Amino acid sequence: MKLFKCTCCGQLLYFENNICENCKHPLGFIPENLSLVTLNQGENFTYTLYGNEKRPLLGKLFNKGVNPSFKYCKNYEFGVCNWLLPADSSKIYCRACEHNHMVPDLTDPEHVRQWGLIEGAKHRLLYSLMQMKLPLLSKLDDLEKGLSFDFLTDVNVAQKVLTGHENGLITLNINEADDDKRELLRKEMNEPYRTLLGHFRHEVGHYYWDRLIDNSAFIDEYRQIFGDEREDYGQALQRHYNEGAPGDWNLNFISEYATSHSWEDWAETWAHYLHIMDTLETADDFGISVAPRIATKSDHANAVIKTNPYEQQNFQQLLNMWLPLTFAMNSMNRSMGNHDLYPFVIPPKVIEKLSFIHKVCYQSKVN
Repeated sequence: MKLFKCTCCGQLLYFENNICENCKHPLGFIPENLSLVTLNQGENFTYTLYGNEKRPLLGKLFNKGVNPSFKYCKNYEFGVCNWLLPADSSKIYCRACEHNHMVPDLTDPEHVRQWGLIEGAKHRLLYSLMQMKLPLLSKLDDLEKGLSFDFLTDVNVAQKVLTGHENGLITLNINEADDDKRELLRKEMNEPYRTLLGHFRHEVGHYYWDRLIDNSAFIDEYRQIFGDEREDYGQALQRHYNEGAPGDWNLNFISEYATSHSWEDWAETWAHYLHIMDTLETADDFGISVAPRIATKSDHANAVIKTNPYEQQNFQQLLNMWLPLTFAMNSMNRSMGNHDLYPFVIPPKVIEKLSFIHKVCYQSKVN
């Protein structure tokens, strides 16, 4: 994710900030140009931009003169959203929150806390999808092709909510918001990595399989690379849970779960593709370079990250930056006594799959 700074005091900001901790100006995110802006409060809960730098550009974008007015998304009042809408918009939910179909019972403070963590991850997901310029509609816009979310809690021991995707509706058990509960599931599932954002990236991969691959010009190439998705899904999953992954799975797949079915291979690889793109954008904005003192140029351990990955057509060039970066990040984590930040090895077959996803996304951009 790119970096943002307060236009009042120059303080570097996090994507989730709704107030500058230094100068105390309110902040808001404008999805139309993917910018976190510093605000002045106006009348009737409306806001204008602080300073003059972006006023003409945004005025043209919204056709509102030189200094358009904004309002916060309704979910701002719960402390879970900092996205903005034009002040005169008839909508009350922002472009991220309009994708919500069901949220937890907000009379329960514990549910509000969990929901806040969930929204943080979901907003980051949607930022990436907007950066990728992929088709992105809510079910309010298109019931058949839209994307929506249900954030649910277990009814009782016998009625547990399963995280998953079906026809553009992603369901997430809100217990995934809690590190301790998610860690227990990670160990039970024998997974090296399990995060809230990772869940979103995996499940939205299923959505984009429906949107970008099914009945498309890519389907034959997809089957050559990922396998035939027409294999019975239920039987394939049952076999995976009964027998586990093949002994040599790491030669062809990014994870053991990816071996279960072609659709899961796509979704797992898609999630890793989003990991790579988002992290490289962050590294680019920080101006990160990796140059181990004991390495030579021929060791392929050096990288100067100075490209916006969303504008780079050649995926191999992105991978040439990603691999040295992950080795450095993992080494830093080990220095802190933590597990590897990216505990995966990317074999040539997975590189082929990631390259295919990159090609599909690059060719599917919506202007």
